[in-house]
Amino acid sequence: MKKLIYTLMAIIVGIIVVNVFKLDSGDVFEGDSSIAVVSILAAACAFVLLWILLVSKEIAAKIKNKN
Repeated sequence: MKKLIYTLMAIIVGIIVVNVFKLDSGDVFEGDSSIAVVSILAAACAFVLLWILLVSKEIAAKIKNKN
């Protein structure tokens, strides 16, 4: 499970990088740049959710080892 989460996180970072290059600094909220902004925000949310899942799994493992 841990390898899957790290793999997905790496893919998400790649998606963020690709979309950063699609941004047009002059018109951030116009055309393809608006799609890139939405994609960056969605990927960032997915990254945070996977990070929370990873931390919760680590906490659960520590609690299980205590009992």
